[in-house]
Amino acid sequence: MDPVSTTANIIENSSHLGIAVIIPLIGALTVMTMKNNPNLREFISSASSVLLFCVVLSFIPDVKAGKILVYDVFQLLPGLSITLRADGFSMIFAMVASSLWMIAVFYSMGYMRAHQEHCQTRFNACFALAIFGAIGVALSDNLFTLYLFYEIVSVCTYPLVAHEQDKDGYSGARKYIIYLTTTAKMFLLPALILIYVLVGNLDFPTQMYTGMLPPDTKSWMVVMLYIFCILGFAKNGIMPLHHWLPGAMVAPTPVSALLHAVAVVKVGVFCTTRTMLYVFGVDTMSALNLGIPTAYFVGFTILMASVIALTKDNLKARLAYSTVSQLSYIILGVALLTPHGIEGGLIHIVNHAFAKITLFFCAGAIMIAAHKKLISEMSGLGRTMPFTFGAFAIASLSMIGAPPVAGFVTKWYLLVGAMEAHQIGILLILIASTVLNVGYFAPVTYKAFFGKRPASEEQGIKEAPLSMLIPILIAVTISVIIGIYPNFMMDFVKVVTG
Repeated sequence: MDPVSTTANIIENSSHLGIAVIIPLIGALTVMTMKNNPNLREFISSASSVLLFCVVLSFIPDVKAGKILVYDVFQLLPGLSITLRADGFSMIFAMVASSLWMIAVFYSMGYMRAHQEHCQTRFNACFALAIFGAIGVALSDNLFTLYLFYEIVSVCTYPLVAHEQDKDGYSGARKYIIYLTTTAKMFLLPALILIYVLVGNLDFPTQMYTGMLPPDTKSWMVVMLYIFCILGFAKNGIMPLHHWLPGAMVAPTPVSALLHAVAVVKVGVFCTTRTMLYVFGVDTMSALNLGIPTAYFVGFTILMASVIALTKDNLKARLAYSTVSQLSYIILGVALLTPHGIEGGLIHIVNHAFAKITLFFCAGAIMIAAHKKLISEMSGLGRTMPFTFGAFAIASLSMIGAPPVAGFVTKWYLLVGAMEAHQIGILLILIASTVLNVGYFAPVTYKAFFGKRPASEEQGIKEAPLSMLIPILIAVTISVIIGIYPNFMMDFVKVVTG
């Protein structure tokens, strides 16, 4: 790909970027004072989510026009600052995080009340703080700002993973925080320091072609920095640094949805792909042959996680390993370094998010309404919970990559990208993973609608409360809409690829 010839139109002092980041922080702090007023607490959470979404929407006209919005918060050292930025790449994740926070807040209100969860004030506050970190990551203008908000997400989601405050909760949370903070300190932080020494700053370039590193940087050093960055962003779920993710499934379902669709893992793949394209750049990665080996490396994760998912009877565990697999689609697409490959990888940030949050919402609804967690116990439930399992079936089609749901767009671009790169092996990985997707999703829907329900459980099971069901239907409807009309989000992807 040839770099864009025109100079990017940068709009400085765009203070509304700061407003976007500060909204969830203020929401979290306000929620903390509402412990004795649950209705007001939930109103603050929902109002904050709607306000954030509206502010993010205000960026769209300028970004679609090819402009880059920048807001310098403050400078720490020469070349080291906390600076925010909205460009096409930022908007992909910012739109996902802000829109899904709205849906997740309304779902959480129904779930937490129906399940009579404890510590709901802490839950809502930490949920908002996690979005604060996620939006900060999305709008980061440099590696230092990215790293700062990446760590904020890790710290603020720890109480959510440990929410149940039992042995399993603390064990899952401990594994979660150890994996993510250790990898960040061991690999990512040293890489950032060395890049700063080599370049003199950590600012992302405006284009994704040449990257940040000086042309005379030793090849072995570039390769080392690349590996350190890939491993340092362990939220991306690449094997073998994925074990924290299934362990975090002990958390309540809204937390699982946050981890897998809204914030944590999306922060991981966003940071990974932002680094691949803007720190190292397409030209450097092509010259040093970093892309295709990365594609095959994550291809192993795609296949192995899918095989493990086949063995899981617990629905949330199966969905967790599905997430491990699906995240690597994003990295694989970018690593192909072809126009369609990159576009397919980036659009999967959106497509996966809406489908996966639907699936986790459905898992929560099944647990609340039928008290079932195991797939083997869900025979016939689809006939008493048709909307929930219907939404699950549609979201499953998106994960599989079947039209007309959003995941089809991802698979199409990735398959074309693999052919553009002349990589038959990657093509076979994508086809095999699709077969495996069918293998672990289709039985859930089949059992639900065609399995025989035990006579003792025929009565008394119905759909979850409307406060949970409506967000499920909204999320799955959006997944279908962006599958039929993908151009709205693809426009931001096109801004990235030029």
